[in-house]
Amino acid sequence: MKMGEIEDGEVDHMATDIQAQKCALVCESLHGTTNDKDYGPLMSALFKNPVCKVYRFQTLDSKWMLVREQMAESTLSFTIPKQLITLHIQEDSRRIQELKDLGELSPHWDNLRREVISRYDQVIRSYQETLEELDKLTGPSFKPSCSKAQKYLEFIPINLHTQRMRVTCPRKTDAFYDIITVGAPAAHFQGFKSGGLQKLLSRYESEKKSYSTAYQCIYYSPEQTAKAREVLGSLSELQPLISSLADRLLQAAQQRSVDALRDTLKSLAEKTEQFVHALKDELVKSALLALHAARPGYISKTQTHTPPPLHLQTEMPQTPSHTGAEPDAAVCINMDEVQTPNKEEQLAAVTLERQDSIPHYKEYDEEEWDRVWASVAKSLNCVIALVDKLQEQDNNNQESTPDQALADVITSHNPTGEWREQLSPLVASLKECVTEVGDRAQKSMTFILLQEAVCSIPQGLFLQQRRDVVFSQALSALACGFVMRLYAGLEDKGFLQQLHLVGLVAQFESLLSTYSEEIGMLEDMETGISDLNRVTFRITEAKSDDPAELQPVVSGRRDYYTVEIPLPQQSFQIIPPELQEGKPLQIFPVLFNVGINEQQTIAERFGDISLQERINQRNFEILDGYFKTLSDKVPSECLPCFQTQMDVKELLETLGQNVVTKKRKNVEILWLAGTICRRLNGIRFTSCKSAKDRTSMSVTLEQCALLRDEHQLSKDYFIRALDCMRSSRLAQGEAAQWDDPEAGSVANHKPASRHFYPIALLLVSSHLLVVWLILSLVFLLAKYQ
Repeated sequence: MKMGEIEDGEVDHMATDIQAQKCALVCESLHGTTNDKDYGPLMSALFKNPVCKVYRFQTLDSKWMLVREQMAESTLSFTIPKQLITLHIQEDSRRIQELKDLGELSPHWDNLRREVISRYDQVIRSYQETLEELDKLTGPSFKPSCSKAQKYLEFIPINLHTQRMRVTCPRKTDAFYDIITVGAPAAHFQGFKSGGLQKLLSRYESEKKSYSTAYQCIYYSPEQTAKAREVLGSLSELQPLISSLADRLLQAAQQRSVDALRDTLKSLAEKTEQFVHALKDELVKSALLALHAARPGYISKTQTHTPPPLHLQTEMPQTPSHTGAEPDAAVCINMDEVQTPNKEEQLAAVTLERQDSIPHYKEYDEEEWDRVWASVAKSLNCVIALVDKLQEQDNNNQESTPDQALADVITSHNPTGEWREQLSPLVASLKECVTEVGDRAQKSMTFILLQEAVCSIPQGLFLQQRRDVVFSQALSALACGFVMRLYAGLEDKGFLQQLHLVGLVAQFESLLSTYSEEIGMLEDMETGISDLNRVTFRITEAKSDDPAELQPVVSGRRDYYTVEIPLPQQSFQIIPPELQEGKPLQIFPVLFNVGINEQQTIAERFGDISLQERINQRNFEILDGYFKTLSDKVPSECLPCFQTQMDVKELLETLGQNVVTKKRKNVEILWLAGTICRRLNGIRFTSCKSAKDRTSMSVTLEQCALLRDEHQLSKDYFIRALDCMRSSRLAQGEAAQWDDPEAGSVANHKPASRHFYPIALLLVSSHLLVVWLILSLVFLLAKYQ
């Protein structure tokens, strides 16, 4: 059954007098059907247990439209967090091994290292226990709000559901609107007594300075520790890649394949340049000195300073690109005059250079790192020069021997392995230099992270765990929304062009108040959504159409994650080549928050809403920047068309005015942000504390507004449509809360005393206070009569 349509045979059973009905619900189903476009094999691999409802409403021209709602759970609620927990365990295990590989340290630093390793072991054991509990779970593919207090479910998003509304109108093509509903990504189990991540991280950074003095550590700013992690990530990626390319270069030399030799050398030069550039930072140099100072028996260089020999006072050479130009003669010792380098002499030179760069425990030469680092560029220059020389000789031989027979004779006198024999010592030297430089840089960056961990032992790892929890919930929702949007746009060439040229905007609508514990939730949510900037997506071809092969795969580390989305072969073949090649796809997450409940009334009257104002202003700037980039790179024809022709630029200007306007409960911000997101092919999310009451009110209002603005819903049917959608939800306890004790209908959810309202709320107005006094008096008289 298509969304918005009714199966054959069901029309006869429908009531013909629709206007006489209080609710326009004409069909209800708790399961998808085989002829359902929106629940085909591709969707059914990731979305389970759909709940479908079909309505019929009248348009302005007295025609009838069919509206179908479909809500479904997503398997990503559990698969994404489980993959992230596994990656966290692997990353922390590597960190422990890196700390052990630092070598011998002074007793002070060795004791601190043991304590940090012990803390990491505790985190790993906790994550392993959580993973074991999650593996035991069976049943629904979502976490109900009543399970917020269960520790082993803290990585799982609350009430993550997808909702699609498909509209079928006479003489118009079907239109559909998607939205993801999820509880606020926050550490609900850990609580919010001390605030959320924003406040805790700010307090942690200020306290870390005092701890660094107490533990005799160097204070490193968040930017410096982030740089250290980035360098470690670059080393782990580039070092094995350079080694692999070096081996491929020797293989191409053995086969005397000029094209393969040239292409491999180009890749080798590019990756080596990246390697050298990643280490071209004063942070590496200073960290090496700090690490040397932590060794046993350290003596400061200032105490035994001797100037370096004149022949060692060299400058940093720039790594050249492979342009065929000869390197400086000082680098490769006049390469033109050396036909075949002597293997023993080269190995002896490399050994001498390596011996000169070995650190001494008694004193440290601050210029030593410059020499070792520069040796990588020198070795690469030698390799490039020799390859150019061999290619030049090969070209000369071909030009001087036009007769093929003579060429064969010459070739017979040049053994196949001769090029390899000449290149082998230089390539070995390059690999050894890269290994040595990489090992030193890795130890220095690990020592920076050790000092950060030492300074943050009281709170740092706890905050990292909290951040892991929040990020897991946010990424699960984002992956769910990205997959749903991708599946819907596989045949939209404009959308696919936008996807690989710029990326997609992911707009999170939050209805949290800035009062009490929801302030902490909003702080957590802001950090979690901001951390989604570290995520990119890649599209891959699935090995088969089996549902297990279509599950997204997460890889990376805490500073950078990649989510691979497998597509069946038939779908993969129709996407652009850029996407087939695995180009990283960017996501631009934005968050807009407007509190709408009675607690927000108190916050606006007596509290502080600066957090909400700052979030809205900051994310407006991100959204505005995204639109400018999109306008420069993607033609307007790629964007979807809407019935209400409102220019996105004008909508952005209006949104910008609203985020700086002092207005209570300015829900216009949410409406504008959502409208802009849909017009930019974005992904829509709506959240409140548990994705129940406030979320359902927002989603149904948005759906009816779309029916009115885009499909000419009759004014007489607007309220009826809104009541119908909301009553059907409340009758099932939000339709997503099966067996959820917190999700009863509004009519059945009665507090113990409805007459005694909170005095703080009634004090908002003197009129309300008078009403409260009268109602209380009436209640007391009725009770005691």
